[in-house]
Amino acid sequence: MKRNLAYVLLLMLAAVASCSFTNKTFENDDKDKLLLDLITYVLEKGHYEPKALNDDFSVHVFEDFIDVIDPTKRYFIASDIAEFEKYKYQIDDEIKNTDITFFNIVYERLMQRMDDAKVIYKEVLETPFDYSENESISIKYDEEPFAANRKELKERWRKQLKYATLGTYDSKISKIGKEAVDNEKDQIKTPKDAEEQSRKSTETTLDEFFDFVGDLERKDWFVQYINTIVDEFDPHTFYFAPEEKEKFDTSMSGKFEGIGARLQKKSEGAKIVEIISGGPVWRDQRLEVGDEIIKVGQNGEEPINIVGMRLDDAIKLIKGAQGTVVDLTVRKVDGSLDVVSLTRDVVELEESYAKSANIIKGEEKFGIINLPKFYVDFNDYSERNAATDVAKEVERLKEEGMEGLILDLRDNGGGSLKTVVEMAGLFIKDGPIVQVQSKDKGKDVYDDKDERIQWDGPLVILVNELSASASEILAAAMQDYKRAIVIGSKQTFGKGTVQNVIPLNNMLRSNDHGDLGAIKITTQKFYRINGGSTQLEGVKSDIVVPDRYSYIDLGERDQSNPLGWDKITPADYKPWDGYINYEKTVANSKKRMAASQQIKLIEENAKWLKAEQDETEISLNFETYKEEKNKDKEQSNYFKTLTDYDSKLTFKSLGYEEQLFTKDSILREKRNRWHKNLAKDVYVEEAVNVLEDLKMNNIKQAKLASVKN
Repeated sequence: MKRNLAYVLLLMLAAVASCSFTNKTFENDDKDKLLLDLITYVLEKGHYEPKALNDDFSVHVFEDFIDVIDPTKRYFIASDIAEFEKYKYQIDDEIKNTDITFFNIVYERLMQRMDDAKVIYKEVLETPFDYSENESISIKYDEEPFAANRKELKERWRKQLKYATLGTYDSKISKIGKEAVDNEKDQIKTPKDAEEQSRKSTETTLDEFFDFVGDLERKDWFVQYINTIVDEFDPHTFYFAPEEKEKFDTSMSGKFEGIGARLQKKSEGAKIVEIISGGPVWRDQRLEVGDEIIKVGQNGEEPINIVGMRLDDAIKLIKGAQGTVVDLTVRKVDGSLDVVSLTRDVVELEESYAKSANIIKGEEKFGIINLPKFYVDFNDYSERNAATDVAKEVERLKEEGMEGLILDLRDNGGGSLKTVVEMAGLFIKDGPIVQVQSKDKGKDVYDDKDERIQWDGPLVILVNELSASASEILAAAMQDYKRAIVIGSKQTFGKGTVQNVIPLNNMLRSNDHGDLGAIKITTQKFYRINGGSTQLEGVKSDIVVPDRYSYIDLGERDQSNPLGWDKITPADYKPWDGYINYEKTVANSKKRMAASQQIKLIEENAKWLKAEQDETEISLNFETYKEEKNKDKEQSNYFKTLTDYDSKLTFKSLGYEEQLFTKDSILREKRNRWHKNLAKDVYVEEAVNVLEDLKMNNIKQAKLASVKN
């Protein structure tokens, strides 16, 4: 049954806001138990695909919670785990009975083991490290067993600390004989000096780390336990403690204060999974998705190693007031180590908006629109939103003589569903755009009902592995209609689910515990108009072009406990009839890609990056370390020639923007940098080639319909 989109969304939000599925009384004087009761009830009644609370569920919670709080296995010993294991199949029963015995026992033992660890690392760092010894460490911590006793645990700490100190030692060795700089206390005269100062540096870092962890309260660890349970349902369902809910609200408003990157917990550090347009990371250009932050320092001070630290705690170190400096020690995608200093800032919203440029190739002129996200002001849709802005850019490009359009959705993590439906309507006459399935309900089909077409000329959509959610809906719809040719990665991110935020206070008649926070819960699933889900599978490009992430695990498949792929009945739609030979255009492009030397170099780079990531056995011998580091640097420099590429295309700002440059030199600088990067972009170059082919066989020339408002 088709319904008006705005009406459906209003009903959905009203149901969530009122928690209409609640028919239970929650009465518990223990706040922790009350939280557990509330959250598990919401998950059972409101989650799109609730999990059965059984022994399998219990085992997953058991293993994941231990992994969350001791990912590098340097606190617990084997006898601890053996003691905990009597609860391995009982956690599901504890949840049903609002019992938190397992958490209490693990938490109390963790506090004890952390006190032990403070003694152990001091003992380890009393003895100099011998970097001439031939030994190595595996950083595949999940495959390592827990230490059998204190002696084994101390040896594990020794190797981990030697590994953590190796980079510092390398840096200090290079300063032998040089005068000490202001932030160094002693001049380094010998390798012995370098080794001693490196150990002191590591000890200072650990002192600060344990001071930081010592400030955490029991409730902070309990939130980790709650989220371990919640995370078993799917990777996008999450409990927000009250202060985290405030941060979430701030982020949804579009204002980000910090470095402008989204991070994912990894045992080796904090992995960058998204770079926010306009933020410090985006402007700096030295960090990229896939890089892992392993140490965090504050404006030249000794950095703190965050390996093994909870993600929330690591983020607290990384974030900070606007204008302050954070020093990030990063393991790059290619395996090399680098220190990147960034000045924290508020993300410039302007860089999150759609922008366009003319592409000039000989006598031909094409247009490109870059859309970083599907933004909207939920309080006032008539204000600036992605659909309206793209419509304006399309019209401006048409006025300047555009013969074909590229819509660049690479790195676009999604956003407003309503803007997707309206934007898709710019390129087709009318018809369904996306299907949405709710729990225990039939599907809703969201249509474009406006018969006007803003652009019926050649259209190419660029995507990559980081194009997610709303981006996938638009790309899928245009692909199913055969309205556009999709160029990019083998598949997009694969997030085909919808989440809603439920404040837990709304579920209680009375509450003596204060703010209980909120839960973000998956309530719906997206489906293409052809019936297939975008979940996990994403959108498969018509023309697959390799990039440096081609062999690296990114996307929904790399998340914990993702929902599966499935399909429903297709919607009633009629493919676009505007191209005479769609398949031939795709075939021609594939031939060009196969012959491109730049593409071959990109493919080679991607395979090398995968090999580097798979290398988890690290030598602790300094000479071997230096040799491997130099090889990696040499190979990395070889692949930097990728940025020397010149497509010979000319990119030019539109007329209205040229006028703005006279008063805004910063905007001019931003656009110049964008155009310079576009000129080196082989994907944009191939998109232009495809537009040329489509233009030649487009049967609807000069029949542009009236412009949509």
